Amino acid sequence: MATTTLVLKEPNANNETLIYLIVRLGNRRLKYSTGQKIHPKYWNGNKQRAKEQRQFPFYSEFNSLLSNYENCALNSYRRLINDREVPSLDRIKEMLDEQFKHDKITNDKKDFFPFIVDFIEHSNRKPYTIRQYKQCLRVLKEYQTDINTPITFDSIDLNFYQGFTKYLTGRGYYTNTIGGYIKNLKVFMSEAVERGITTNLIYKHKKFKTIEEPSESIYLTLDELDKIYSLELSDNERLEKVRDLFIIGCYTGLRFSDLTKLSYKNIIDGISKIKIQTEKTGEIVIIPLHKYVRTIIAKYNGGIPRVISNQKMNQYLKELGELAGIIENVIIHFTKGGKRTSDSSPKYQFITVHTARRSFATNAYLNDIPTISIMKITGHKTEKAFLKYIKISQEDNANKLLNHPFFN
Repeated sequence: MATTTLVLKEPNANNETLIYLIVRLGNRRLKYSTGQKIHPKYWNGNKQRAKEQRQFPFYSEFNSLLSNYENCALNSYRRLINDREVPSLDRIKEMLDEQFKHDKITNDKKDFFPFIVDFIEHSNRKPYTIRQYKQCLRVLKEYQTDINTPITFDSIDLNFYQGFTKYLTGRGYYTNTIGGYIKNLKVFMSEAVERGITTNLIYKHKKFKTIEEPSESIYLTLDELDKIYSLELSDNERLEKVRDLFIIGCYTGLRFSDLTKLSYKNIIDGISKIKIQTEKTGEIVIIPLHKYVRTIIAKYNGGIPRVISNQKMNQYLKELGELAGIIENVIIHFTKGGKRTSDSSPKYQFITVHTARRSFATNAYLNDIPTISIMKITGHKTEKAFLKYIKISQEDNANKLLNHPFFN
């Protein structure tokens, strides 16, 4: 039976020292370098892991990586037994090398940018996420050109973080856009660590944070939705179909990606519910249908209007909003290029496809539908994430509380 132990190369050192994986098979022993280093003061010899201390903020990921080495050695032993091959330390070492040294990966894919390209090409994430990865790759390459210095795995440190965020701010990016690039950079680094291509864990430092600010977005009230629904558009098929699809979104909370695949097959129990597996999360949701949605489905003989591109729909929705008289002036605040600014325009100018989902969540909340019931439809996992969708004004909040027993 194979056993494993993790030990420090120099347990009494005054600086960082290597960690070895010791694999024992009978009376034989393999000493295998993990490539990981730690200062002895942060090492728990009894647990053979990094101490859970604030001074060593990477202990969770660090210890997980050490566990990967132990598990690989033990699983290699089991695999040899299952394959009816006589276990040997040489074979276990070969299998450890395959897992952590990636001898089968060409040298160029160990470099920063080729690795990211390879990661994106073989990723099974959704198309929207892949687009975000590619955008992050693009700006990283642009930054490398701008600073005229090669970006490597080892160069990703706090100085890099500060320089990169400053560069993006200087180019006028929104705060949340910058945060998205940092988030995806952390994804790349985490994957590289998991594959054993780098041991750089600085991306886990608390100062290497994904910056964000609460987004200010509009929602449409039930009165405003009534105005859009009531528009006479029989002579404008283009806007009529967009209006009908948008209304379906406003009363089901479905994302655009789910509206694009919605068909008569998803309509169940007569015309009373929609059952669909969501594109983004893969969850199955069942949504009771509002009377407007039932009317629209009947209008299209049990189906829904044909979906057009997201970009075109956003353009047409602004036309609909203007026709419906949704012209109240709205001020949206945001940070762009490091400066707090605002945009003041008629409300219809801010209507997008995603306004439908936000309007559903907010209107349902204002009409006292239990939060958990709304989340069952929107697919939010936590109330914190869900509440980001609720866009109510101070006046809306006050009106909602008028009939509360506390105020009566």
